[in-house]
Amino acid sequence: MQSRLSALFAPLLAGLLAGGLLTGGLAPNSLYAQPDTTRWTPELRMQYDEIIDTEIAPGGGHVAYVVREAVMDETTSEYRQQIHVAGVDGSFDEQFTYGEHSSFRPRWSPSGDRLAFISTRTEEPQVHVMRLRGGEPFPVTDAETGVNSFQWGPDGERIAYTMTDPKPEAERQREKEKRDVQVVDEEHRFSHLYTTDVAEADDSTRRVQRLTEGTFHVRSFDWSPDGETVVFAHQPTPDINAYIQEADLSTVPADSGAVRSLVERPGVDAHPHFSPEGQQVAFSSHGGEPEIVGLSAVSDVYVVPASGGTPEKLADTPNRDGSVIGWMDNAVLVVEHIGTSTHVLAVPSDGAAPQNVTQGDGLHGEASFDADAQRMAFTYENVNTPEEVYLSSTDNFQKRRLTNVHEDVPTPPMGRTDVLTWESPDGLEIEGLVTYPVGYEEGDQVPLVLDVHGGPAGVHTRSFTDFPQIFAQRGYAVLRPNPRGSTGYGKDFRWANIGDWGFGDFEDLMAGVDLMVDRGVAHPDSLAIMGGSYGGYMTAWAVTQTDRFAAAHMYAGMSNLISMVGTTDLPDAIFADMGGELWGRYDTYERHSPIYHVKNASTPTLIYHGAEDQRVPPSQGREFYRALKRQGVPTQLVLYPRQRHGFSEPKQSMDAMHRNLDWFDEHLGRSSSGQ
Repeated sequence: MQSRLSALFAPLLAGLLAGGLLTGGLAPNSLYAQPDTTRWTPELRMQYDEIIDTEIAPGGGHVAYVVREAVMDETTSEYRQQIHVAGVDGSFDEQFTYGEHSSFRPRWSPSGDRLAFISTRTEEPQVHVMRLRGGEPFPVTDAETGVNSFQWGPDGERIAYTMTDPKPEAERQREKEKRDVQVVDEEHRFSHLYTTDVAEADDSTRRVQRLTEGTFHVRSFDWSPDGETVVFAHQPTPDINAYIQEADLSTVPADSGAVRSLVERPGVDAHPHFSPEGQQVAFSSHGGEPEIVGLSAVSDVYVVPASGGTPEKLADTPNRDGSVIGWMDNAVLVVEHIGTSTHVLAVPSDGAAPQNVTQGDGLHGEASFDADAQRMAFTYENVNTPEEVYLSSTDNFQKRRLTNVHEDVPTPPMGRTDVLTWESPDGLEIEGLVTYPVGYEEGDQVPLVLDVHGGPAGVHTRSFTDFPQIFAQRGYAVLRPNPRGSTGYGKDFRWANIGDWGFGDFEDLMAGVDLMVDRGVAHPDSLAIMGGSYGGYMTAWAVTQTDRFAAAHMYAGMSNLISMVGTTDLPDAIFADMGGELWGRYDTYERHSPIYHVKNASTPTLIYHGAEDQRVPPSQGREFYRALKRQGVPTQLVLYPRQRHGFSEPKQSMDAMHRNLDWFDEHLGRSSSGQ
């Protein structure tokens, strides 16, 4: 029999069908290719979807969540996002949007009787609303350039949203006449705040108000509990470089009016959230004294009176890099990396020490909370378990799985994954993970892949090991170290490789390799290295420093830090990591650039790059490729059209994985089966 909640959602399902959000379009990737389900392959990995959002209803009775899936056929290669809804009583777990367009960011109304979400079914992404007791989904925004983000007002009668400014008419005319030019760093289109009534689909009287305008870019916001005020974080330009450098907090009346500065000081103040009674605003902050390293910084938790005043710093979180996500009673909720896990923490507003809300090893993410923050929905995964949505109370953490997104996805036998530690030559303790070959037996010596993460303030975590298992299936062990500079181990550890790229961090990596050789796991003559972004940099660095690796794979990696700072869209990250500007530390930039040591390289090196990458421009790969080629080192450069700093098309991603595997097999003298 249908439960009460299942019956409640039946009209919603019917309405979505009527509204076209459940019809048409391609099925997921299974229509494009049926993978070998007995082995870990790139094709099988594409069957594992990503859960990128959860939203528990105010009353805690049901959870909406978003699944990102690969969609492929002969002419299609893309990732789509679709909304699912699960009952917390376990009575149902249904996909609620389908079709050729994505639907994402589901948000329940304060009363819990309506679900709003962004859909790309219109020409530009717009907010749609669906009443749970019947009717069709209808758009409540008609934003000219589309909606970037939105949030229900506390009364449920309005939403606030951000929209990027449209192109001025003069610019459109210049484009039409082919007289358009780009003046770098001087022509910006900013994101600003608006509100609109949430009326019925046929209501032409819907009122739209613009709340902000000017030369600043709104990046996040929150309503006050009484619905009278919106607090927002804003930065001077939309550029990614500005994102890591500067952001302030301001407030504006929700019915429009003067913008009032709330926090204005050097560095980033962001992620504002009103306290439940509306008297304070919590936020993440550099504290007015920015200490930035690459994409990372010291980011602490602060509160400030909503009426204005002096911000007060709360107790340090373990990593001092948490993001504020809300409140629970008199504590601020943050999410943060801790070692190889991620956790939700409660930071008391009275200055007491943070307490873990989530417990145990693994990744706890995408957390959402009911109206009283007594119950939370979140995603969880570990090295052996793919991501699903779970539920727990916040005062007594006991996770219970709600979803079965991967129930029908085959899981071949897996190679064991362990967390291990070792000591670097200077005595620093390093942590990492090793995945052994499928069917590995103690005493076997096997080829080893050293996988270096990006950042440098990235981190290898206890995430599901679908990617390492592809190598493990072919007989490789995969070592994933967290060298100095990684996040999750506190500020001092993150700061430990400033101006030292390629030296202390390289020793950390090689000490891990030596450990695997000394333990009899890795064969010393069968070593390979790979990595993307900063991991690609370390790959390029490694092949100029040692001939121990039989093969290398460099993805979106930096080879020349001198040319990098003049071409990347994030130059301040490099300046920070190198300890200063290029003209003041030229010798440092040169000393730490692989291209200036390339005469020592002999390792066969496969190089990938997204053709549209602005973070690490393709010229970085080209420089290294040409230098290797001119020296007679076996190398290949593969450019992926339309791709930026990461893959946005699943076919391209699978191609890259196959090329990576084949390159390692060829140069380590192995067959494609790894036998």
